[in-house]
Amino acid sequence: MKSVRVLGMIMAGGKGERLMPLTAVRSKPAVPFGGKYRIVDFVLSNFVNSGLSAMYVLVQYKSQSLIEHLRESWRIGGRLRQHFITVVPPQMRSREGWYEGTADAVYQNLNLIEDFGPGLVAVFGADHIYRMDLTHMIDFHLETEADVTVAALPVPVEEASGFGIVEVDRSQRVVGFEEKPKRPKPMPQDPSRAFSSMGNYLFRTDLLIRLLERDASRPGSHDFGRNIIPELIGTHRVFAYDFLRNRVPGVKPHEEPGYWRDVGTLDAYWRANMDLLGERPVFDLRNAEWPILAGTYDGPMASVVRSELDEAMVGQGCRIVEAQVRRSVIGRGVHIEPGALVEDSVILDGVHIGANSRLRRVIADRFSSVPADRDIGSDTGAADGSCHVSPSGLVVIPKEAVAGERARLRQVS
Repeated sequence: MKSVRVLGMIMAGGKGERLMPLTAVRSKPAVPFGGKYRIVDFVLSNFVNSGLSAMYVLVQYKSQSLIEHLRESWRIGGRLRQHFITVVPPQMRSREGWYEGTADAVYQNLNLIEDFGPGLVAVFGADHIYRMDLTHMIDFHLETEADVTVAALPVPVEEASGFGIVEVDRSQRVVGFEEKPKRPKPMPQDPSRAFSSMGNYLFRTDLLIRLLERDASRPGSHDFGRNIIPELIGTHRVFAYDFLRNRVPGVKPHEEPGYWRDVGTLDAYWRANMDLLGERPVFDLRNAEWPILAGTYDGPMASVVRSELDEAMVGQGCRIVEAQVRRSVIGRGVHIEPGALVEDSVILDGVHIGANSRLRRVIADRFSSVPADRDIGSDTGAADGSCHVSPSGLVVIPKEAVAGERARLRQVS
């Protein structure tokens, strides 16, 4: 990477309404994922692994869980002023109220950018699952002499109508942008695919400040994707960085090239967890060269007694006795009693699953409880009124207090 001072502005205030009830007690970036992580850990790991360690994390909706996670798991820097991950709640510096869009969130904190004095500002979302070496995108930005660079993922044209589509010329310069078009325009070099914006941007700092000050003076929405980027096309050098060209050390041949998932719905969240499983997972977390970092856990190793496990990930502190776990992600401190079956499920930390219960295609939130002899998620078993069922039939057991666990529930969600 060429020498340039980069500041990360991480957009972590997402409400995540389509992930309810998982977001009933926490913001979307704070939702647990993959047994030991939070969704926010992926973007932060990408920055740190890329050698970028100056980040402001802008939080808003039900942020305490996220704030506590960042405080406990992402303490870096100390006395080194250029290395920090700092949480920034709404400061209300220019007006009362919450952030009114991604651009407004950054505008409300322009003082932080001006104080740090970066050459580039990386505005990235905090609610996607992926690996990315940002140095490649930064080099592309500098080599093209771009004012703004948009990270873009090629997607099949027939699926592109569900995304914000970036139209480019043969030099990758952006010449058009359309939100969820009925007839997406394909990439010049590949008519079978179209460029989908990933919502991650690099800005030249002086330009970003001018743009945000102008945007703030106008009524209406204040969003990078809807307002800022489209207005620059034709007047500024806006380029699209092809995410499929990104190369991350340690990625295995069996993984999906350019793996990136927006886990904005319950079904997408469940599928992304399933992508971690098996002998040859499409997204393999066992990458020592580009690790996804997370907080420590002081529990003991998992204990498995006379049980059958297949295509399963099991976290520390679990106790599984005479049970069956198939194609499932099991978080930390989970207890599964004799005779239970857990299949195609995502079980978060501290869940208790009673004897002889059967769970299929279930997401169980942290510290929830399944009584003995329950059948949840199968064709014959129906969830009671305390559970949420997605359109595809995925059952979500919400966070709840159970006997003997109320003290643990005082911990952060």
